[in-house]
Amino acid sequence: MSAADQETNQPVFNIEKIYVKDLSLEIPHSPQIFLERESPQIDVQLNTQTALIEGDVYEVIITNTVTASIGEKVMFLIEAKQAGIFRLSNLPSEDVEPVLAVMCPNILFPYLRELVSNIAVRAGFAPVLLNPVNFDILYQQHKREQAQAGANTTH
Repeated sequence: MSAADQETNQPVFNIEKIYVKDLSLEIPHSPQIFLERESPQIDVQLNTQTALIEGDVYEVIITNTVTASIGEKVMFLIEAKQAGIFRLSNLPSEDVEPVLAVMCPNILFPYLRELVSNIAVRAGFAPVLLNPVNFDILYQQHKREQAQAGANTTH
């Protein structure tokens, strides 16, 4: 095998594009909510999804919803979808899913974190600092849940 042939079979991981796919901010009780002195309760929801675009090109999206509430009153709601387009070539098929579920979200998360914090500040609130996420643990939990669901349906 020539050196050129070996190079063409090397695994390739490229970030083609990182972008904000969707962004929403709601402040349903403004302007009165800005007079509140109580600290809000913050609820954070996070999930990821992956889609094949074509061939060896994938889109990975992290969706984050942050809801800040004082009692029953929503102070603000931010929904952000941070996305990336990634090219994965010559990877063993068993490596594609972990790369898309762990490595790609790890690349996207700092962008999402900065976006959410900036939007909160621009909306007139304190920055929202998303806690670090271990996408590897989330992926392992998801695999276990899939295995358990599969085991439950075979009975």
